Amino acid sequence: MPVDDRPTLTAPDDDPYLWLEDVEGERALDFVERQNRLTLETFGGPAFARDSDTLAAIYDRPDNIPYVGRSDGLLYNLWKDVNHPRGLWRRTTMDEFRKPDPSWETLLDIDALAADEGEDWLLNWSSSLPGDAPQTILSLSRGGSDAVTLREFDLSTKSFVAGGFALPEAKGGAAWVDADTVLLSSALGESMATSSGYARTVRLWRRGEPVEQAAVVFETTPDRMSAYCDVDRTGETPRVWFIDRLDFFNFDIWLGTERGATVKLDLPSDIWLQIHQDWFAIKLRTAWTVGGVTQAPDTVLGISLSAFLAGDRNFTVVFAPSPRRALQGFSWAAGKLLLSILDELRPVFEICTPSAAGWSRETLRGLPDIGVVDVWRFDHHESESNGDLLANVQDPLTPPSLMLIESGVASPTVLKQAPKTFTADGLVVTQHEAISIDGERIPYVQTGPARATGDAPVYMSAYGGFGHAVKPYYNPSLGKLWLERGGTTVQANLRGGGEFGTRWHDAGRYAGKRLSHDDFAAVAADLVRRGVTQAKRIAAQGGSNGGILITNMLTRYPERFGALFCTIPLIDMRRYTKLLAGASWIAEYGDPDEPEEWEWLKTYSAYHAAKPGQPYPPILIATTRRDDRVHPGHARKMAAKLQAMGYEAYFYEPAAGGHGYGKDNKERAGFQVLGFEFLKSRIGWHDGEG
Repeated sequence: MPVDDRPTLTAPDDDPYLWLEDVEGERALDFVERQNRLTLETFGGPAFARDSDTLAAIYDRPDNIPYVGRSDGLLYNLWKDVNHPRGLWRRTTMDEFRKPDPSWETLLDIDALAADEGEDWLLNWSSSLPGDAPQTILSLSRGGSDAVTLREFDLSTKSFVAGGFALPEAKGGAAWVDADTVLLSSALGESMATSSGYARTVRLWRRGEPVEQAAVVFETTPDRMSAYCDVDRTGETPRVWFIDRLDFFNFDIWLGTERGATVKLDLPSDIWLQIHQDWFAIKLRTAWTVGGVTQAPDTVLGISLSAFLAGDRNFTVVFAPSPRRALQGFSWAAGKLLLSILDELRPVFEICTPSAAGWSRETLRGLPDIGVVDVWRFDHHESESNGDLLANVQDPLTPPSLMLIESGVASPTVLKQAPKTFTADGLVVTQHEAISIDGERIPYVQTGPARATGDAPVYMSAYGGFGHAVKPYYNPSLGKLWLERGGTTVQANLRGGGEFGTRWHDAGRYAGKRLSHDDFAAVAADLVRRGVTQAKRIAAQGGSNGGILITNMLTRYPERFGALFCTIPLIDMRRYTKLLAGASWIAEYGDPDEPEEWEWLKTYSAYHAAKPGQPYPPILIATTRRDDRVHPGHARKMAAKLQAMGYEAYFYEPAAGGHGYGKDNKERAGFQVLGFEFLKSRIGWHDGEG
């Protein structure tokens, strides 16, 4: 590594690399530029260029599925390809969409907009009134950041509204009350942001009114995570739900109107809640005694909203969990509650229908019970839904099929089929379990050749945080550039995820985060034990929360890996709450400013645990400058520190991308391929060698 990128070592608590937290600082950008140049010179040769083009072409294929949502009977889609890298926002009819080559009406060309205005625009989301009202709020992001500008767009004229609603860059959003009024949840303005950088207030903003004069109708305290609202039109009259988000997993929920909150719901704060018409359902996170009955964690309860507000607490148990059966999500469509369940990691979907006589239940039929199945409401607006559902079905070797389930009960019909983007001949998908350090069984999915060689080049990945369940999706990049060339992939279901409910998440939360890392290391050891590969042939990748995971493999389990790829990472657990959205994650990790919590945080703060003279494997740490969620300083500082200690540590930071791998398909492909080239070279694998 270059000498000028190795600052003199000092004690970790002195943090000599704080200057790298200055995102746009001259000294920091000089560091980034030199690091990028070195990394690209080392791994950006002809193979990188070839594979980047190959992968970008896959992402840009004209026969990829155009995923859609329906509003007022029309289907909306944001499409990206080689000619439209930022995207075309467009719409069509259902009859057209069923055709092999639909005709689309373009609403907004994001590339043309970016060129005209000289801005790095991407379209994040849109918010419209239900029905045929032309008003829409568009959320435009610079380079993929979470902070957005809001601008009113007219669907009938396909242009921005002169003098319409417009808001400068900030984190937040808006919900329509009527054609001339929105409820604004934005961090823009003095004292309008929480310590996490999200909106602290909800403001009633009327057309033509300066935003600074908009009345605050709901607010939370700066130490809480955020405040926001939802305008619900499924009842007899519109109602507004105000959310005071205490932390990542806790909420106070209020019912009101656009003028403010009136009734706080008498519910535990650590729940998931979905309301529709005169019914609501909640999923518990912890045990709750209500109506003289103690309900277990992860139970889903249902009740009439009007009865609940009148004092009734006679809930119906809609879903009862078991140790390896857990709810993943739920939503309403046309008076029916859709439950998404993993049962021993198998997808199950149930439809529950409430009535005065009780709740009926049926299982969605015609969907596979292996692989990955995602099901969701077709319509953007709940009030417009006729019960139609969309389903996406796939597995690591089978590309996605987009299916329509009419009225939520009909047999699924295929609307679109994604192309096969790699050759899967001779490959198999198998599921296994490793035994972690404390005896817990850790599932993992392995994809690769049926015959074990004992020397397979393995690409391992996992997440293990925030109750998020990882699933074995079809992955064109790994398929084309790893599996097709003789490699093996492994995806692990670590504690900290939500695969088996709250107990699984809590086991890998706070001090238990170390167990999540132990789980990953156990899977790596199990691959060697089973004769799949050797430790030096295992390449591992993780991003965001997975950045903590990968850097802990570096410092705690270096002997189990040949190379590590750490992306958009969280690493410095001493300062993470001071950087961008970090304070919002205290409920997952703990507060380093509390001495007893720092005691466990420092055990997996790899930035502090790293020390000289260890057998650390080579590592590439990559982030993006426009990531305004996880601060790029985490990655910069860790790379600088490792290099100063003399380790083989590389760094890469493109200018755009947000909390992701790039703003368009070409950038995304290049980011991923750079990681593949690094990993392959450092585990001694030449394509096709197997």
